[in-house]
Amino acid sequence: MTWEPERLDDQRHLSEADPGGMLPAVAASAAHIRTGYRNAVEARVDRLAGSRPRAIVVAGMGGAGIAGDILAAVVGNGSPLPIVTVRSYLLPGWVGATDLVIAVSGSGATEETLALATQAVRRGCTLLGVGAPDSPLEAVAVQASAMYVPVPVTGQSRANLWLLSVPPIVAAAALRLVQADADLFERVAKSLEDIAHRCRPSSESFINPGKSLAMDLAETVPMIWGSSPVAAVAAHRLASQLNANAKYPAIHGELPEAGHHQVAALDGPLAERDIFADTAGRTLRLVVLRDVEEHPQVTRRREASLRLAGERDVPVTELAAEGVHPLERMASLIGLGDFASTYLALGYDIDPTPVSAITEVKARISQ
Repeated sequence: MTWEPERLDDQRHLSEADPGGMLPAVAASAAHIRTGYRNAVEARVDRLAGSRPRAIVVAGMGGAGIAGDILAAVVGNGSPLPIVTVRSYLLPGWVGATDLVIAVSGSGATEETLALATQAVRRGCTLLGVGAPDSPLEAVAVQASAMYVPVPVTGQSRANLWLLSVPPIVAAAALRLVQADADLFERVAKSLEDIAHRCRPSSESFINPGKSLAMDLAETVPMIWGSSPVAAVAAHRLASQLNANAKYPAIHGELPEAGHHQVAALDGPLAERDIFADTAGRTLRLVVLRDVEEHPQVTRRREASLRLAGERDVPVTELAAEGVHPLERMASLIGLGDFASTYLALGYDIDPTPVSAITEVKARISQ
């Protein structure tokens, strides 16, 4: 697999190398925002209004699990209750009847999520399910007389991020944990439509931000930092999308924590570049996702880290979040990253949709 940037402007290649339609799926993000909101309203998630759980636990794996991180970041540090994401088979021992468990699964059949939903019912928790209609997860919810938001997930769960992430935010709005109404979701949808237009396949690399970011990342090992909880979720999402779509290694972190360990990699072997080498080796690239709500000390740490990278000739990419509401800002970073990860795959002539290694692991443990 070799990186050939000219592939990104070859319309025939972009179509033929993406038989699963990951590019169209990413471009459908705006529609997913609107559908996720409409389905949550139709499922009467607002029935949660007037209640106040002790904690919210979001159960999910992979592309569905990040819905919990999105929820926590959107609600923010001012939340009067903890919002925890559980990515495993067991609920923490403290979760009980006064807590709300939101089980999220694109397929509605994720074994870890089903295990957590079943435990939530047994413990008397309030349960909200989000996932495919007529699925095992919906069956658990129906049997427990719990709320369920059916969403029309197609293909990989990671390509349906907003279908799965919007209903928990609507639930949080019903609980008065965050201001999120129809106008907000429409603004986010329009922002994602604008990103899809600028990152469309027919837009050439020199003006296409998705292709440009893919070209930055190619032949490097990305170290992706977020400068706030909102940006950190986008950093996590970008690293995960690089793993799944482009089958590409990446690490992510959040400032200031990343400045206490990951920054040391700027002095490591991948930070060294041999200008006399016959072929370019893969080197470290620092990718910083910036947000307007940075702590002043985080801003100083970010600026110092960027200067440090520059002094060591480590290439740097900076991306700034756009928008006012935390969900708008997060979506602006995630939307661009989703396109970049797909274009990176196509530049390496990799089909971004299949995840054969994941499928093989699941098959081996089921035997």
